[in-house]
Amino acid sequence: MRNYKIDVLRGICILLVLFHHFNIPYKLHDTFLGVHIFGESLSTLIARNGNYGVTMFFVISGFLITQHTLQRSSSLAQINFKDFYIRRIARIMPCLVLLVTVVTMLGSFGLKPFLNQAPNDIEVSYGLTVLSAFSFWMNILIIQYGWVNYALGVLWSLSVEEVFYLVFPILCLLLGRSQGFILFLLAVICYAPYFRSLHFAEQSGAYLYHYFSSFDGIAIGCLTALIAQKFQLNGKINSFLILFMCLLMVGLYLYAPIKEVSTWGISIFALLSAVLIFCFAQNPQAAAQSKMSKALVWIGQRSYEMYLFHLIVLGLIKVFYFPKQTLPTEKLILLPVFLIATFILSWAIEKYYSAPLNLKIRTILMKSGRR
Repeated sequence: MRNYKIDVLRGICILLVLFHHFNIPYKLHDTFLGVHIFGESLSTLIARNGNYGVTMFFVISGFLITQHTLQRSSSLAQINFKDFYIRRIARIMPCLVLLVTVVTMLGSFGLKPFLNQAPNDIEVSYGLTVLSAFSFWMNILIIQYGWVNYALGVLWSLSVEEVFYLVFPILCLLLGRSQGFILFLLAVICYAPYFRSLHFAEQSGAYLYHYFSSFDGIAIGCLTALIAQKFQLNGKINSFLILFMCLLMVGLYLYAPIKEVSTWGISIFALLSAVLIFCFAQNPQAAAQSKMSKALVWIGQRSYEMYLFHLIVLGLIKVFYFPKQTLPTEKLILLPVFLIATFILSWAIEKYYSAPLNLKIRTILMKSGRR
């Protein structure tokens, strides 16, 4: 059964990412959203740290993968290798194949956002970019050569997640019967801030995009699922913690650009997200009531499709509205157009393509098509 509160969190995550990416080409500081608060424009405060949305995605992914493994098996050590990998393939590959296909087709028309660029003055072949997309090292390609392909750049986070999950069943099998798995997760969590400190504020973005810069969020999510299996909170403490964590997360989000506090900020934000998810896991049967929460649930349930395909929409907008020539009033019109178009495209892909293919692949390759 889905936990609607986690879907709400997913919805918030993807909205932060969408706003962040829109504000990069279409700066909103010259619109009414540019009103100054604490010495910064409101649009900058909201948009500059959209990468924290990805941090939350990592924590959510680690939590759900571990939780679902525990629900399907009596212990991590009894994980079913075949079924685990089939589920990952069924969920990840259809959208990945479609994304690369669409970007390739749009690039064949000479549209710049879908062509390979040379931001560091080093040419990278499109074939190598596609290879990195399907073998999950787009993040390393970006660190080495810059954002070589605008529309495919989002795959850096998919690279981080899938490399972690390639080894997840092996770790479960080898370490799941003892405390070894927990010790491994703690080691990853401790190492990540040190790794980010080694690459602090580097232009390559290694402090954000590298595997070891991001694995701690996933590891924190995995650890949270193990803790949630054994511990429960009473209602009053749970409600207080949710409010307190939200306030702390908002405070950290607004405090400073992520680049300036990446060494510790990413880990702290991941830990706060984990406490929030732990609280949400206390009452997973509840259903969304307000229109706002239902809307966020709808968005959150399609967040994977939105994440992968939103730069297709934004790239096409950039083709027709050159950012430096776009007027403030036009930006305010383009923002809802971008969001609505992303929602519609993602809904269509999820309903008519990714969800049916997901089910079909699992039905064919597994004994049961159940999730």
